[in-house]
Amino acid sequence: MRAEGQAHIDRIEAALALVRQSLDWERALRRLDELDARVQDPALWDDPRQAQAITREQKRLETSINTVREIESEMNDAVEFVEMGDAEGDDSIVEEGLASLEKLADRADSDKVTALLSGEADANDTYVEIHAGAGGTESQDWAEMLQRMYTRWAERRGYKVELVDYHAGEQAGIKSATLLVKGENAFGYAKTESGVHRLVRISPYDSSARRHTSFSSVWVYPVIDDDIDIEINESDLKIDTYRASGAGGQHVNTTDSAVRITHQPTGIVVASQNDRSQHKNRATAMNMLKARLFEKELAEREAAAGTEYESKTEIGWGHQIRSYVLQPYQMVKDLRTGVTSTSPDSVLDGGLDAFISAALAQRVTGETVEVEDVE
Repeated sequence: MRAEGQAHIDRIEAALALVRQSLDWERALRRLDELDARVQDPALWDDPRQAQAITREQKRLETSINTVREIESEMNDAVEFVEMGDAEGDDSIVEEGLASLEKLADRADSDKVTALLSGEADANDTYVEIHAGAGGTESQDWAEMLQRMYTRWAERRGYKVELVDYHAGEQAGIKSATLLVKGENAFGYAKTESGVHRLVRISPYDSSARRHTSFSSVWVYPVIDDDIDIEINESDLKIDTYRASGAGGQHVNTTDSAVRITHQPTGIVVASQNDRSQHKNRATAMNMLKARLFEKELAEREAAAGTEYESKTEIGWGHQIRSYVLQPYQMVKDLRTGVTSTSPDSVLDGGLDAFISAALAQRVTGETVEVEDVE
């Protein structure tokens, strides 16, 4: 096989190996056989909720397994095509086979990311919560840049984005904001973005044009289904109401319609001011709290299974997952995977797929990378 073709084959095989590892291939095959048998049992449909859960799992496994088999088959066909062209001395056949392998390698990389979304809540909608770190206007402006980045990323994927909660900064930017992102696998794709994000730039707010470092945190947690039961004791809650304000500082309402709920045993705080009705905002905030508690449970399960998990920590040095440098040079660097981009403008406009793909793969392989932060 020519070097070009072998490079494509290596990409395909690496992607398929990761998918098999993610699925636990032999277990997945056995599980699919079990699900196929259960779906054929008429008694399953006596419980519609259970039936829907079973059929969803069956479809997900069937799709992933069939994708691996289909890509393998097409790869073998393309390899035979290239070898036939070489044997016959027909360069046009070889080029056609190599083009097929390249296209298949791109597809394998794309399908790999989708197949990695096998977590319990990966298919769900998601909340993306952003908080400015210490540093006043600088970090608040950075938090607003992150809000725009995730909004653009979601829109690129065809997701719907709603601003659930918003607290403007004193002079510019935001103190915090919560986005509700709706779309298939929204949580699965976004979940690796939780952590502290660091920005280095010449400050537009510094008359001396000095370089500043700012931090903001991102917290991602899934919208939970009605059939996921999260018990919350009312006595554990501290509920505050306040006057809602929108982007730019204008008042959305003249009454205390916004609701903030603090879950005292865990210290989790959620808030909603998206609706004019305090009752509706309270219902939204309760749903957010349930989602946060469910995400916490998922994280604890991962930790118990030996998967690396870092809890929410101080927003500052030593805790960042990614650095964005705009001056004196331009680079975005992920400190978990080592993935870099020399086009920060593209990343800040929502170009996050390469970072997300690498972080999802890392969660499957468990491999760590020694990465030095950028200055």
